[in-house]
Amino acid sequence: MKLRSALLAATMLAVPFAASAQPVTGLYVGAGLGINFTMQEQVKNLSFPTLAPFSSGVSTSGNLRSSNAGFAGLGSIGWGFGNGLRAEVEGNYRENTLPGFTGFTGTAGALSGGSTQQEYGGMLNVLYDFNGLTPWFVPYVGAGVGGVWADEHNLHGFNSSAVTVGGVTVPAGGLGVHANGTEASFAYQAILGAAIPISSIPGMAVTAEYRFMGTSGNRTYDGTASVGAHTTGATVQLGAIYNHSVLVGLRYNFGVAPPPPPPPAPVPAQAPARSYLVFFDWDKATLTDRARQIIHEAADNSTHVQYTRIEVNGYTDTSGTPQYNMGLSIRRANAVKAELIKDGVPANAITTQGFGETHLLVPTGAGVREPQNRRVEIVIH
Repeated sequence: MKLRSALLAATMLAVPFAASAQPVTGLYVGAGLGINFTMQEQVKNLSFPTLAPFSSGVSTSGNLRSSNAGFAGLGSIGWGFGNGLRAEVEGNYRENTLPGFTGFTGTAGALSGGSTQQEYGGMLNVLYDFNGLTPWFVPYVGAGVGGVWADEHNLHGFNSSAVTVGGVTVPAGGLGVHANGTEASFAYQAILGAAIPISSIPGMAVTAEYRFMGTSGNRTYDGTASVGAHTTGATVQLGAIYNHSVLVGLRYNFGVAPPPPPPPAPVPAQAPARSYLVFFDWDKATLTDRARQIIHEAADNSTHVQYTRIEVNGYTDTSGTPQYNMGLSIRRANAVKAELIKDGVPANAITTQGFGETHLLVPTGAGVREPQNRRVEIVIH
C-alpha cells in the first residue's frame, strides 16, 4: 500500500509539469548559474634566463593544483526545430582559485603559490531533447565547440625549500615568479541536462545541467622572476584546462502557445414544460368535475418539480364576437387560477392571460362551436 500511495502521489505531482511539456519550437533564451571545478593543470615550462646569483638560467615543470569550488555562469540564445533538435549560441564565464603548485623538484625546488583563473568565451552548441520519455522532466544531451580566453591573474610562485643552482643556494622564499595575462584557446564541451516545465508559465522551464569543458593547446604568460633585488623576465607555459560545472537555470521558449482554455461547463438542460388542458362547456366559465380533477393533478405535480412560473392561458371557440370571446377567455383563466390556489399553488407563481378566439386548437371558420377550442391551458415551466 505504501508503494501504491507513493506512485499515486508522484503521478499527481507530475500532472502540472506534464501538462506544459512541449517540444522546444522556435526561438528560446536561457541562463544558468552554478559551481565550477578546474582540474589540475600542467605547468609545461617555467623558465627565466640567467639571474644573479645563479650562473645559468632555470627551466622546470610541474602542475597547478586542482581548484577550489568556483563560479560558473552562462547565457544562451537558440532555436528549437520541434523534433528534439536545438542549436544555440552560448556565452560563458568561469572563475576559480588554483591554490598552489605541486610536482616541482630539482632545479627550482618545491614551489608554493597559485593563481586566480578567469575564463570567458563563446560556444556553438547542438543539443537533443528526449521528449516523451517521462512526464516529470525532459532529459537532453549536447556538445559544443568554440573559444575561451583564459586570464591568469596574479599567477605567482616561490620556492618553499632551499634552491641550489650552480653551487649557489637560495633559501626558502628567496626566489619568486609572477605572471599575468590573457590567452585564447580552442574549446569544446559536453552537456548532460534536464528541463522541468513550469505549467503556470507556458514555455518556461527550470534546467539542471552538468557540463564538461576543455581547451586544447598551450598558453604562455609573460612575467618576472626575482631573487632579492635582482629581477629578470620569465615565462610560464600552461597546458589544457579541464572544467566540471554543475548549473541550475531557466529557459524560455517563445514558440510555445498557451494551452487552450478549458471548455465551458455544460449548461444543464432545462426540464421541458408540462401542460394540462381544461375544457369548458359552450359560453361557460364554470369548472366541471373533470376540470377540477385535471387542475388538482396539475397542482399536485407542480410540487414535485422545480418550476419557475405557471402560465394559465384561456381560449374560446369562434362563436360570438371577438370582444366577448376575449372577456370569456379571461374569465375561464381566472377560474382555473382560483382553483389552483385552492389546491395549494401560491398565487404569485401564477400568471393568467386570455387569447379569445385566437390560437385555435382545431382550426375552424367563424361562428363554429368547437368543444376543443373552449379550453384553458396550464403550463408549468
